[in-house]
Amino acid sequence: MSDKSKRVILMITENAMVAALYYVLTVFNPLSYPMIQFRISEVLVLLAFWRPDFLTGLTIGCLLANLFNPMQTMMLADVFMGTGATIIAVLLVSFASPRLWVACIWPPLINGAIVGLELYFFVTKEIPLWVQMGWVCLGELAVMVVGYWIFWGLCRSKAVMEYMQPIRHAEVRW
Repeated sequence: MSDKSKRVILMITENAMVAALYYVLTVFNPLSYPMIQFRISEVLVLLAFWRPDFLTGLTIGCLLANLFNPMQTMMLADVFMGTGATIIAVLLVSFASPRLWVACIWPPLINGAIVGLELYFFVTKEIPLWVQMGWVCLGELAVMVVGYWIFWGLCRSKAVMEYMQPIRHAEVRW
């Protein structure tokens, strides 16, 4: 087997693991779907700061979590809008973030706007749009703060960074 084939298999395997982890952390967390979303799985979005190739795994994990939502609320809208928000956030984390703390800003802004709109139009218009956007943003921001500190601690380890094999930001910028 050639080195290129081994790299492709490794990339597929790593993305499958990220997708599975995202799915499990989302579906088995009862706080993943209400208006104040506290998706612990969103911490994984910060992996894209170092490894943009994880866009695939993060997108598939989010798509599956939204498709097989145990609450069965707004499933079809969430498949498109929620997964689309994740794609946009991951791209911004990967390519528009010179520092990790900047990467932590994109998911709350993007998810707050898109998922907030989704909740407003597909769940209830009784709660003002800005309130729904704000609650989603705050839940996401809380997860990003936790994620920042997790990655801050992990990435100080040379062994973790060698294992992660960063493509971007190999020198951790906080």
